[in-house]
Amino acid sequence: MPAAEAAQFEVGPAPVLRGEAAGVGTPIVLCHGLTASRRYVVHGSRALERDGHRVITYDARGHGESDPASAEQSYGYPELIADLERVVEAEVGEERFLLGGHSMGAHTAVGYALAHPERLSGLVIIGPTYTREIRPESLAYWDGLASALESGGIEGFVEYLGRESGVGEAWRDSVLRISAERMELHRDPAGLARALRETPASRPFGSLADLAGLDVPALVVASGDEADPGHPYAVAEAYAAALPRARLISEDAGKSPLAWQGGRLSREISLFALEPNVALSR
Repeated sequence: MPAAEAAQFEVGPAPVLRGEAAGVGTPIVLCHGLTASRRYVVHGSRALERDGHRVITYDARGHGESDPASAEQSYGYPELIADLERVVEAEVGEERFLLGGHSMGAHTAVGYALAHPERLSGLVIIGPTYTREIRPESLAYWDGLASALESGGIEGFVEYLGRESGVGEAWRDSVLRISAERMELHRDPAGLARALRETPASRPFGSLADLAGLDVPALVVASGDEADPGHPYAVAEAYAAALPRARLISEDAGKSPLAWQGGRLSREISLFALEPNVALSR
């Protein structure tokens, strides 16, 4: 079945969030990571729509086509979770849905799930990084990335990323190329630079101990550390261990991270949505 053309939407009030919904069927909401945009959760794959899902994606505040936060607002997780609530209210309504996200989007999704577990049929957590501790060296890295963007634009951003991210040499060229492509999609670099400083300093929830009471089927997607050291495999393992109904998956050794493989990741999400414990909880 061919995938339906995506319908664009806007959700207010300020900051206005812009996104798209495509497909017909059970709803799936996907949240992207810091410095990404809505295209970069399943990387343009339309497999979920072809499998009978209505897929809803949106650009977080200060990212992609969405408006930046005003001077009185911030890019902290309470605001990001509230933004997700606005999108769900406008585009999903009252029915249960499957919620997923990558990195920042994963933390936003977990924060939403902790507040609204009754709304979810399942939860997909891709490349989480937050545990509880916010390390000064991590904040320094994100501040440096923001400064590189402000002073050197996309070229400065990519140069800093290549120097400081720790990506293995075999993966470095691909990571830098994709990062440059992603950065071209942001309308407001100043807003994104603020997000780079403010979001990593914010907590989406208290600690992994909070997940023990989250009685929602979960799929946790881990990445190998050589290709993707910014999303440690051990952290994904810790999420899967903390969640009472979670299953952990990853790519085969030496392969490109599953989180980067839009088609295969979509198939894994679609299979997860068909599992009896997920389907019956709708």
